[in-house]
Amino acid sequence: MLENKIHYRTCNLCEAMCGLKITYKEKKVISIVGDKKDPLSKGYICPKSQALKDLYEDSDRLKTPIKRTENGWEKISWTEAFDEVEYQIKKIQEKYGNDAVATYQGNPNVHNLGAMLYGGPFLKSLKTKQKYSATSADQLPHHIASLKMFGHQMLIPIPDIERTDYLLILGANPGASNGSLLTAPGFSKKIKNIQKRGGEVINIDPRYTETSKISSNHFFINPGKDALLLLSLLHVIFEQGIDEKTHLSNHLKGLNEIKEIVKKYPPQKTASIIGIDDFEIQKIAKDFINSETAVCYGRMGVSTQEFGGICQWLINVINIVTNNMDKVGGAMFTKPAIDLVFMTGMQGKVGNFDRYRSRVHDLPEYSGELPVATLADEMLVKGEGQIKMLISTAGNPVLSTPNGKKLEKALEQLDYMVSIDIYLNETSKYANIILPSTNGLETLHYDLVFHQLAIRNTAKLSEVLFEKDENQKHDWQILNELTERITGNKNSLTPEKMLDSMFQFSSYKDANLSVKKLKDNPSGLDLGALQPHLTKRIFTTDKKINISPKFFIDDLKRLDQELFYVVDEDKINYPFALIGRRHLRNNNSWMHNSELLMKGKNRCTVLMSSKDANNLSITNHQQIRIISNVGSIELPVEISDEMKEGVLSIPHGFGHNREGTKIKLAEENAGESINDLTDDHKIDRLTGNANFSGTRVKVRL
Repeated sequence: MLENKIHYRTCNLCEAMCGLKITYKEKKVISIVGDKKDPLSKGYICPKSQALKDLYEDSDRLKTPIKRTENGWEKISWTEAFDEVEYQIKKIQEKYGNDAVATYQGNPNVHNLGAMLYGGPFLKSLKTKQKYSATSADQLPHHIASLKMFGHQMLIPIPDIERTDYLLILGANPGASNGSLLTAPGFSKKIKNIQKRGGEVINIDPRYTETSKISSNHFFINPGKDALLLLSLLHVIFEQGIDEKTHLSNHLKGLNEIKEIVKKYPPQKTASIIGIDDFEIQKIAKDFINSETAVCYGRMGVSTQEFGGICQWLINVINIVTNNMDKVGGAMFTKPAIDLVFMTGMQGKVGNFDRYRSRVHDLPEYSGELPVATLADEMLVKGEGQIKMLISTAGNPVLSTPNGKKLEKALEQLDYMVSIDIYLNETSKYANIILPSTNGLETLHYDLVFHQLAIRNTAKLSEVLFEKDENQKHDWQILNELTERITGNKNSLTPEKMLDSMFQFSSYKDANLSVKKLKDNPSGLDLGALQPHLTKRIFTTDKKINISPKFFIDDLKRLDQELFYVVDEDKINYPFALIGRRHLRNNNSWMHNSELLMKGKNRCTVLMSSKDANNLSITNHQQIRIISNVGSIELPVEISDEMKEGVLSIPHGFGHNREGTKIKLAEENAGESINDLTDDHKIDRLTGNANFSGTRVKVRL
């Protein structure tokens, strides 16, 4: 009789990096609990961790290549699949040019070691400018702010929430997400700990969220008006007076410019537009500067809006001018075992922006990628450079990018499409060939990205738990094979060897880090708390932190025009503002095929305030139609006092009601896609990021 065994790994289903202790026998998972020895999560896990078992056992998961034929989908060999994909890439690029082949990389790629290590060489091999990813539907403004201010796209400040006295949260719901661009498992407990030590947590959101419920105070804000709030906070901060002699003062430039700029945004002028009383705005600013330590943090709600770039710039400015940047208890920077900022910075690869623009809508490039909001039109609009082929890796842009119905029409008319995906989903169903990779428990894992964004410096390697079937391939094997076929160059390095090589450049020389050492310490290694060190990592040309980049300042003219002077016809015709929402039990469309995560009541509902429901004579659970300028959907209403009047909320990632998919449980809990309502032409024009927060809609019974 075989005994139960124990396996330790990091959950890679979201950014929190929770440590897991998995009990298993043969190829069966018996239980998944938190690993109390994990130096980052310390035993905390959320319900998503249980989905690793479901994903591994899912009968809908693809394990061998399939090809779309006149008679339906047919299994084919890996050799046949690679031969055809290679042939199609070369044929289409020879006929139409390199840019006729486009790529899309979904969010799961950054949670995947193989995709991170081998995805870059594959993209480079295609020599195309038509590259897209979830970045421009998510966190692009963070990267642009870091690039323009600190000189490196990945030099992203991390709120030191375990040591701060005052945490100001805008457009984020870490009570459900456990942090985003802020890896902090067990975030809710950390909020309570701030309050236990006498601190405050202020949450600003159009919805009274899971985070609001445990915060010291919550303020409703009108969607998309966060930039005005931040400018008004800075107005009060400078009016109160700040100590300009700080540990960063000799490394700053542009302080006088920002002082002058914010003079025109007093709370008395902006409060009615923002939706927060001017007295409360002044109090927030005064409490922030009077706290011994404080930090401002903003995420999806402020990034994915019309002025996302300005928002992320101003959040950094607030933390800098109040002497809370690169300071314990403020906004700090990680020093991970594999330090991507240091490694790329030393190579001069600090990030690029606006070297070229999109063919159709003249949108800026970022780090070799174009904004995903223009992807559909790059396929649909005829002419030189039109996309004829798409290679999608671990992505479902039909559900996750603006105006999904339009993207479907674009995918339908492609000459050829390849999906590297484990499911036949709403996007991959348009592919000619699907190449499925291993997933989760079958893979070696080390978080290259989220150690860069964590509240503590740790290192952890997850070994393979269950060996893959003979006919399966890891994603790195798929990407490596395609790269070799296109370039003729063979990469014989395995992920383990590549990791070991990267550890040789680690800042922690005394720790003697290696793959073997991490295997010998399966719960991970604690490398210590975050420490001030920004002045040694500024990558701007003059080694100064630029508080007032002309790039952002010039965009304030657009903000003034839009928020102060334009009479918005959309608000008249579409009286409601639509926002998304995050659930603790799922954060991506591909998690909707997990039985454990889909248990319970229907979560794909439209939240509406009781006052709005009463005005429209709408009752709880009534089916209503929500209409925008690009489409309409029908959902049941959930009447809730957690919603600001005039604002509706629909969760992201649903819409599994398209024909031709094979995700049985998701189809049974189909819901509707919020992105059948979002407009691909309404974006942050400065950065190119998608504008999801505040879509104007109307309601019909």
